[in-house]
Amino acid sequence: MNKEDLMEHLIKGSYIKSLSVEKAFMQVDRENFVPEDEKGMAYYDIPLSIPGAQTISAPSIVAEMLEAADLKRGMKVLEIGSGSGYNAALIAEIVGEDNVISIERVPELVAFAKMNLEKAGYQNVRVVHGDGSRGYPEEAPYDRIICTAAAPKIPRAWKEQLKPSGVIVAPIGGRHFYQELVVTKRDGKGGFREVSLGGCVFVPLIGEDAWPEY
Repeated sequence: MNKEDLMEHLIKGSYIKSLSVEKAFMQVDRENFVPEDEKGMAYYDIPLSIPGAQTISAPSIVAEMLEAADLKRGMKVLEIGSGSGYNAALIAEIVGEDNVISIERVPELVAFAKMNLEKAGYQNVRVVHGDGSRGYPEEAPYDRIICTAAAPKIPRAWKEQLKPSGVIVAPIGGRHFYQELVVTKRDGKGGFREVSLGGCVFVPLIGEDAWPEY
């Protein structure tokens, strides 16, 4: 499959619904965010291995999460789990790269994501090393928080760092099974409402307010 084939699949399957997400996927080359030995599979709708024994998610679930986040230009976004930098690049295309902060616990992936983003021309997306379960209070509050690893629950720090009417998109559930993609919205009174978009499979979020490291 090539990029055009993948785009057709994502649009026909209704994974991509908005023009902003479609444009982001057209602009960002997934092959720039996978290891050399995976480049031939870059445009298949499957997860792929990346350094640190982690994965880059299948494009369809990435698109679903971006659509659920309802991103707009100028929004400030915290991504939990930089991985290869691919999702951060897509987010940057929609909100502007000055507005994206991505936090990653695996030092090898911090370096990998930074390298990929810089090579792809994203000079202002910030990739920082840290425990994503604690958010990133230095730059809070955020309009959107998007997590690319499965947490047992929505960490308190994320809720505290979210703006009024902000949205969190994250897989929630077991360390390996069963997980659901959950959209958590903050209302004007400081309360939170959760909606599940259905089952999903992600690597576990490791951190102080998530899963312990073995």
